[in-house]
Amino acid sequence: MGHPPRVMGLFRYESLPRGVDPLSLSLWRVADPGNLGTILRAADAFGASVALSRGCADPTGPKALRASAGAIFRVPLADFGEPSGKRVALVSHDGPPLARLDPGVPVTYVLGAEREGLPDDVVAACDETATIPLAEGAESLNVAVAGAIALYEHRRAR
Repeated sequence: MGHPPRVMGLFRYESLPRGVDPLSLSLWRVADPGNLGTILRAADAFGASVALSRGCADPTGPKALRASAGAIFRVPLADFGEPSGKRVALVSHDGPPLARLDPGVPVTYVLGAEREGLPDDVVAACDETATIPLAEGAESLNVAVAGAIALYEHRRAR
């Protein structure tokens, strides 16, 4: 930062919220800390927890902390396989439109890293797939934006 704040905070990693809410996002190898922090911020806004696979960015890293805008201290974190209930894989193409889905609760939306997406075995382990329809010619959405849209659509449908 050009002019970093002269503030320092100390916290114990073990003191961060842990657990799984009825609405959650499971992230598969989302390695960009800015995206992870933005996802945490969206999860905070919609009352969801976030589960992380191996290979995800460190939620306590400086960029993730800054992007989370304090959500890291309110959003429960879990391991990738912890959330229960229906698992919906968000895929970039060929899934039914997300807005038509009624997964009920508890539900976990599973998102993959931007370049690779979700591997076939992770998609196969999910109960359903869904796609966020895009304008013709558009290839994909940023993973943080896709996660926020999924949470918004879920809340809107309720």
